[in-house]
Parts: sequence; C-alpha cells; structure tokens
Amino acid sequence: MTHWYEGPLAAFDTETTGVDVEGDRIVSAALVVQDSTGGRMRVTRWLVNPGVPVPLGATEIHGLTDDHLQRNGRWPAPVVEEIARALAEQSAAGRPLVVMNAPFDLTLLDRELKRHRASSLAGYLGEAPLCVLDPRVLDKHLDRYRKGRRTLTDLCELYGVVLDGAHDAAADASASLELVRAVGRRFATRLERLTPAELHTLQAVWHAAQARGLQAWFARSGTPETVDPAWPLRPELRAAA
Repeated sequence: MTHWYEGPLAAFDTETTGVDVEGDRIVSAALVVQDSTGGRMRVTRWLVNPGVPVPLGATEIHGLTDDHLQRNGRWPAPVVEEIARALAEQSAAGRPLVVMNAPFDLTLLDRELKRHRASSLAGYLGEAPLCVLDPRVLDKHLDRYRKGRRTLTDLCELYGVVLDGAHDAAADASASLELVRAVGRRFATRLERLTPAELHTLQAVWHAAQARGLQAWFARSGTPETVDPAWPLRPELRAAA
C-alpha cells in the first residue's frame, strides 16, 4: 500500500517584493510536481516584472533586482492567470499541493488575481478546491513542544532535507515537497491513516489553534502584532466605510 506521503505531490512557492499579502507583489514563482518518492521533479518557473520597485531588503533575500526583472520578467496579468490555471490543474488531478506557510503565498496570489484579472483563486479552482499540505503547520502540531524556529531552512535541517539555493522559488518548492514526505515518514503512525483531504481540514483547525497561542504570547509580551487564524487563505480585507 502506498501512503499519501509516498505518492503524487505538487509544491508551490513565490518570491515577492515584501511580506504584506495585501499590497506586495509576486516577482517569481514555481510549481514542482513529483509522482512518487524519489521520482523526477517537473518544474515550471515564472519570472514577473511587478510594475513596482523592488525594495532593497527583498532583493537581498531573493537576489532579484529591478533591472533583472524589467529585462527578463513578464507582465503580471498573464503570469498570475497561468499560475492559477496550473494550480487548478493539479487540484483537478487530485494531487495535493504543498505550500510552506500557505496563507502567505496563496493569499498573495489571490490578491494578485484580484488586482490584475479582477478574479480570485477560488474562481479559477471552480469545483475542485485545493488540498493543501503545509509543512509548517504539520510540524508545529506533530512536534508542538520542540523549541526553536520553524522556517523552511530550519525544518529542512531538522528533517535531513537538502535545500540548495534557499529563497529561489523552485528550490524552496522542491525542498518543501521533500519536507512533507519526511514529516509523513517520521510521523507515519499518526498520519498514514489520514487522507490528504482529511489533513487539509485538520490543518485549518491546527493553524487556528497555533494562531491563538501565538496571539496570546504576543499579548503577554506587549507586542501589538495581530495573528490571522485563517488557513490556507486569508479572507479579503473589507474596505473601510
């Protein structure tokens, strides 16, 4: 019997102009598809000229400069539509989608679709919504009392996953996919009886609980930051009256 973490998976990642899902833009993205553990990874990459300046801090992370994106990137409107259609194709095929810190990448894509296509991610997915596996949420639930950070780099080191070229969308997506397989193997006794669809539903509950815990910690420490409990996509902010 092949368990879900040994079977077909896809993974998605973006690099952006910043960390504000409502206002920042995608500058690169990648979709990685693998049919089984150890199989060949099929990679699709997108490079985007966001039409806005890329802050130096963002360039220092992913290495993509204004000049490079203006020379080599494509306009956002056709790219975000291609990405949405590619994710919809994976969903229609029943392939779980791995997204590290899903509320960031998927929400930002949704806002880009609203900005450039007057649409939404749900509009492209139609009757086949995504089945998402988020290694950050999974690890935090399955090993909740472990101290330390849970970035992609940290988790890859912990689970023995090779991450070559961090902050490249294709490299991060590939590593995230392998990371979910590693999490599945390590916690097989707790995960193998669950389907990806069941895990998708559970992760929404787990993430909300994790968000409440982090919010309480911020409150105790006097940090004014707000933690959104929504997963894998944050609801759209309502315009002020």
